Amino acid sequence: MNESPEFVTLQIEDKMVRLPVVVGSEGEKAIDIANLRRETGYVTLDPSFMNTAACYSQITYIDGEKGILRYRGIPIEDLVKKTMFVEVAYLLVHGELPTEDERQKFSELLNVNSMLHEDMRHFFDHFPAGAHPMHILSTMINALAAFYPNVDLKSMADDIDVSTARLISIVRTMAAFAYKKSIGDPVVYPRHDLSYCANFLNMMFDSPVKPYQIHPEAVRILNILFILHADHEQNCSTTTVRTVGSAQVNLYATISAGISALSGPLHGGANAKVMQMFRDIREHVGEAPDDAALDAYLDRILDGEAGDRSGKIYGLGHAVYTMSDPRAVVIKKYAASLASAKGRLPDLELMERVETRGIEKIMTRKHQSIPMCANVDLYSGLIYSMLDIPEDLYTPLFATARIAGWCAHRLEELATGNRIMRPAYRAMLIKEPYIPVEARK
Repeated sequence: MNESPEFVTLQIEDKMVRLPVVVGSEGEKAIDIANLRRETGYVTLDPSFMNTAACYSQITYIDGEKGILRYRGIPIEDLVKKTMFVEVAYLLVHGELPTEDERQKFSELLNVNSMLHEDMRHFFDHFPAGAHPMHILSTMINALAAFYPNVDLKSMADDIDVSTARLISIVRTMAAFAYKKSIGDPVVYPRHDLSYCANFLNMMFDSPVKPYQIHPEAVRILNILFILHADHEQNCSTTTVRTVGSAQVNLYATISAGISALSGPLHGGANAKVMQMFRDIREHVGEAPDDAALDAYLDRILDGEAGDRSGKIYGLGHAVYTMSDPRAVVIKKYAASLASAKGRLPDLELMERVETRGIEKIMTRKHQSIPMCANVDLYSGLIYSMLDIPEDLYTPLFATARIAGWCAHRLEELATGNRIMRPAYRAMLIKEPYIPVEARK
């Protein structure tokens, strides 16, 4: 962002304050209030920070009204068609797509860093049966600092590739190991002869008694999902990474914090919630219900009488996108081709009807005129299910892809941030006297 000659004037009591306007690369404007508290004693109040930009960034651009998503200036549609996830991870971290030599070296680093320290592998034996893979993943990532202690600020600056490649590579190994642990199967080690996504699928599904056949289409679609999930600007988990990192915490702890933030059902956990909701709908109204039956059940969901009783139709609506979520648009196309190949067209058709009828109902109930769209979670969960990926792994897969973006934001924060993040706060309590314990009622 650049400062413009433009200012806004704010009158506080009898004082006039001039606040500079900064203009983003796409012409979007922001009011710089950095000196507001110092000059006036006032702060702004913005619950959930929906109207507050916490930083400058050159990583990702979103236009929610036009349905635009770009990584480092490149449209997501082009990246999905022309690149692989490894290249996109490099792009996010380094700011530009790799040359062939750079891509090869980065791929080799991913291979070298794909193995878990053998002592860490034994950690999996001590998690209780049924432990959610996201909890395991967050714990294991945080524990990396004990095995690789030299990931301080200087070492990251000196060797970005090693520190980021270790995380981007090893997280898929951890996710696969966590799954194998959950079902009581022996772990499958990574192979250097396989691509990033093929390696993950092999670690997930290979077995000593039934070797896994890697299907190119499954690898291709998983690559696409990873690209689409690799970054998404200043969301809850990315804000967590930047906030924790601003305290100069090591890289592994910051990423672990991001994974914890992502695990919630309103964030990365929504894709699993979509499939739970979908199964519930199908169980109660069938695969091909008439409009009246579907509408009635969607009403019950919105009334908190069905589903998980949250009153939410998961997969619909987004905090930023209105007309369309470009990730959902891309995913829906691949969901259609995969559903045809897998004999799951009735599921896809029902999901499309949930999308159409659900949006209509929500907008009518809220008397909403602003357009509403399906988000990335609506069809990604369906695709994961068609790839036979267990539901508990949906969110860990989201995290596996998002680590590339988190690393990019952590590095950018190191380069541009110079203060610990500490949002202002205004107390709403009354001063009370201290009461001795014997006098308390």
